[in-house]
Amino acid sequence: MNDDKSRPENTQDETREPRPEEETAGAERPEAAGGAESRAGSELEEARERADRNWNEYLRAVAELENLRKRSERDLEQAHKFALERFVRDLLPVKDSLEQGLQAAREEGASAEKLIEGKELTLRMLGKVLADHGVEEIDPRGSRFNPELHEAMTTQPSADHEPDTVLMVLQKGYLLNGRLVRPARVVVAAAPDAGA
Repeated sequence: MNDDKSRPENTQDETREPRPEEETAGAERPEAAGGAESRAGSELEEARERADRNWNEYLRAVAELENLRKRSERDLEQAHKFALERFVRDLLPVKDSLEQGLQAAREEGASAEKLIEGKELTLRMLGKVLADHGVEEIDPRGSRFNPELHEAMTTQPSADHEPDTVLMVLQKGYLLNGRLVRPARVVVAAAPDAGA
């Protein structure tokens, strides 16, 4: 009898029809899982597409930077190589003038006055070219000695000039755009000896 009682309960459980809420809950689970999977799949695909786009943009940016670096190196090399081109072009007429003066000096009957005049013209041409390119002459005769611009070769006692006055310029100095290229070599006045 105990067996009969247990059997109908099992039979009832096995044969029992599912309730409506159980049917809908069971039916929604597979669809919900499928929908979540398809959403996750589409989001993953979008993420992959964005990653591919970003990777391609990165590669293009790296290539552009490399091209820019190479172009800059090439431009810098050209700038160093041809930096003096304008200066050289401007100096060529000076060279031509020197050659013409030398040729004129070799001719018969060449006068010293004409040669001197030609040299003066050539020197003026050279001075203009240098000035056009930012070269400034330092000729400090009669001014106060400046160790930043002048190089004292010797001193000379002088009663006519104050001490540290430039008496004589042995070699002119030059500035290039305000920067010292060569100091002027000078003779500087010293106080006269007391015993003299």
